Amino acid sequence: MEQKKEERIKITAPMLIEMKQKGQKITMITCYDYPFAVMVEEAGIDIVLVGDSLGMTMLGYETTLPVTMDMMIHHAKAVRRGLKHPLLIGDMPFMAYQASVEEAVRNAGRFMKEAECDAIKLEGGGPVIPQVKAIVQAGIPVMGHLGLTPQSIFAFGGFKAQGRSGMAAKKILDDALALEDAGAFAVLLECVPIKVSEVISKRLTVPTISIGAGPFCDGQCLIFHDMFGMFPRFTPKFVKRYGSVYDVVVGGLKQYVEDVHKQVFPEEQHGFKIPDAEFQQFLDLAK
Repeated sequence: MEQKKEERIKITAPMLIEMKQKGQKITMITCYDYPFAVMVEEAGIDIVLVGDSLGMTMLGYETTLPVTMDMMIHHAKAVRRGLKHPLLIGDMPFMAYQASVEEAVRNAGRFMKEAECDAIKLEGGGPVIPQVKAIVQAGIPVMGHLGLTPQSIFAFGGFKAQGRSGMAAKKILDDALALEDAGAFAVLLECVPIKVSEVISKRLTVPTISIGAGPFCDGQCLIFHDMFGMFPRFTPKFVKRYGSVYDVVVGGLKQYVEDVHKQVFPEEQHGFKIPDAEFQQFLDLAK
């Protein structure tokens, strides 16, 4: 007797809090386009983040800072078309929310209205708490982001782990608690020491998601292009490779170049035929 396939349900922000309460681990991944969104949907991922990391992985910038809201909306729309069940989060790019509460709410609303996202993410703690409160009050779920926040890399002096002193770790904890109090449904912890993230995860009632913050968070996140070897510029320490798309694609392209040069592609099977009578008519007409 054929086994009935388990029916999936649409993931929502409140469901993630329930998953933490039940001790169920949460999976999260970045995604930036339709083809990979279809694969992510098939794999059963819980959360999909259209991250401003697309500035580096997809657009070739050195940092995430040049990314605009229009770029983010464009990619989020494409990802939305490939997803049905995961929670889709739009990542607020640099200066989309820092200048004012009003602008933050407006841009968060664009993700929901134009790209049909389910939530937004923004970086930072204390200084953006008013924005978080206002966005939540507007009915938009918010994920916080602490630790290594890439939009602040020039303040950090580069892509470096954060919270490695007692004071710095306490600041991350305080910001996480403030985000929870402001209404955030989850907090992404990036490059935070394992023991620190464990304490934070125990103190919060909302889920913590680790991206290089160890195994004790309530969920894990990876950058799609990192985990499949598609971003050769560098690979963060915390990334586990699950394949090498880069090697497969480059190998295939080299084989294609060789086949064309040796005239072994295309073969007859790769072309289309015309009936002999029609071809003769063509030759007569072409005289």
